[in-house]
This record gives sequence, C-alpha cells and structure tokens, in this order.
Amino acid sequence: MTLFKTSAMPGRPGTSLARRGIVAAAIALAFQAVPAHASTSILFIGNSFTYGALTPAVQNYKVTSVSDLNFLNGVDNGVGTRIGGVPALFKQMTVDAGLDYTVSLETYPGSNLDLHYNDAAHKALIDQSWDKVVMHGQSNLDFGAPNNPAKISQYTGLLGAMFQARNPAVDISLTATWSRADLTYPQGAGCATSPWCNQPITQMALDVQAGYFVAQSQNASIVSRINPVGLSWNNAINAGFADPNPYDGIDPGKVNLWASDSYHASIYGYYLHALVVFGEETGRDPMSLGYDTVARDLGMTADQASALQGFASSAISAVPEPSQWLMLAMGGGVIGWLARRRREIQAEAT
Repeated sequence: MTLFKTSAMPGRPGTSLARRGIVAAAIALAFQAVPAHASTSILFIGNSFTYGALTPAVQNYKVTSVSDLNFLNGVDNGVGTRIGGVPALFKQMTVDAGLDYTVSLETYPGSNLDLHYNDAAHKALIDQSWDKVVMHGQSNLDFGAPNNPAKISQYTGLLGAMFQARNPAVDISLTATWSRADLTYPQGAGCATSPWCNQPITQMALDVQAGYFVAQSQNASIVSRINPVGLSWNNAINAGFADPNPYDGIDPGKVNLWASDSYHASIYGYYLHALVVFGEETGRDPMSLGYDTVARDLGMTADQASALQGFASSAISAVPEPSQWLMLAMGGGVIGWLARRRREIQAEAT
C-alpha cells in the first residue's frame, strides 16, 4: 500500500513528492502538538483606590475591556455601574505592550481584605483559579486601627491559602498605596485623629509600605512582592513634578496627584498606580510604554507621561528587601509587632 500518490520521476519514481508529503505531515503534527497560547488571568481585589473613585475618566475607562465580577454577577459593587478603573488602565498598557492578559476586578468602597473573604457573595466570585492576584486593603491599613497591619496580614494569609488551593502556582502581590493629604495637613477633615497629622507628606506612604512588608513577612509562602505605588507618588513629589500640598493651591507647572477630596487620586495618581502594577506584574519597565494609549486618553502630554513612567520605574527598582525596609522606614515599632505576632503564633501551635 502506498502512503502518497506520486508521479514518476527520473531515477527513483515518486521519491521527491513522497518526501514532500512526509515533511508536510510532520509539520502538521508538530503544530498540533503545540498548545494554543493561553492568556494570563489576573484578578484585582481592592476598594475605591482600585476602581478610580472621584476621577470619572479612570472609573469609567474602557469598562468592557475588563470583567467587573460584582457588576456582571449581580453583586453590589458599591457604585451601581460597571467599573473600569485601574484594572482597565493596566489592561490597555498590556495591549500596548503586546501582552495578552484577561483582567478581572472585585472591589467595594471602603473595604479591607476581610470583606472579600468573609462576605459569601464576594468570596464566591473570586474563589477560583487565577494566574495572578493583586490586592490591597484600606488606605491607612485599617480604619479601626490606623497604621496597624494585623488585619491585612491575617486576611492576606486566608485569601492567599484559598487562591493557592485553586492554583498552587498563583502569583500574589500586595499594593502599597499613597499618602493621604487629608490625613496629613491640618486643613484635612481626618487630620486631628491621624497618626500622620503634621508629618511630612511622604511619611504615610513609607509607613503603609512598611505595613505591607509585615504582611509579606507573615505570609512569605504566599506573597511574591509589594507593588510600591505610594513610593512612586513620593518620587513625583520629591522631584517637584507634583505639588505636595493641595490645600495651599497647586504651583504653576506642577500637577495634583490627589482628587478633589485630597484623599483619592487624580488621573496622574491613578496612572502612577497602574504603571507600578504594570511594571511589577509583567516584568516590563514602565518607561518602555512611551507615550501610551492610556496617557493620551487621559489627556496627558508626552512629557508628563514620560516623567510619571520614570517615577514608577524608579520606585520599582529602588525597593530594598523587606527586612531592610522595615528597619529603615519604621524603626523598631513594626519589628516589635512582628516579633510579638510570631510568638503568638508559636504559642497557638503548642
């Protein structure tokens, strides 16, 4: 029986065409053996700092490009409309970079990580297999205990264990957010009871970053890294690109990173948020984006986009090891808390 129908050729009848047929069959089999390219799934868990509150251009950005799990499944998202937010900015950046990400978000205003674990409706939406998870808690770490990372640390562990049960290889990161002007300057409504009242504007971001490093240290087998969004804000302020105090007016030539409440972010602040997460999650330098689609859509100039990308890039590259950061940023306070917590865990285990 012949495998290929061939025509006679001088010397060795049918040899050339038979070889061609064998090569074609081998190529076809090789292509069948290569699996189809799989998109990387990423879930954003957070609150108004994730969904872009008070900045409609961000909150409503390309809402159909991402999956707002709450809205799409009839669960209250606290907004009532479909959200794009920082996840949609991130999605567009990956498109510009030629990357394939399937982006989902599960957010609720004012929430800490405990809501996403303890509320059955919210938990059901996220309890599935993901390639990557990016999450953060309340802006001051804990509304009930400002500057205390205990709750974020606890629920990072619980959520992380849940995600690892679905996918042992899941990559989980925590996002350290920015300093709030309303908790720092006397004109702010929350300053009187804030641990950062009358402190340098950059201090809250440093403390929040340190708090997330505590959560990482307490969950070393779960958390891969911290996304230093607050440090990128500090870079923009220290460089004179962003005005440090929105209460005394914005200096000419500078931008305001905060929204109208001096709490949430403006387009510039949320853009920095997305840039840092883009850099950390993809491994690409934010500066590689150039004058990207997001910056143009939000009405920024090429120079503004380039500067903000530089601040994000510097924040990513400059973050020290967690142990060094804790010593530098917060002295012995968090180190003492961490030591006490470890002793408590050991006592519970005996």
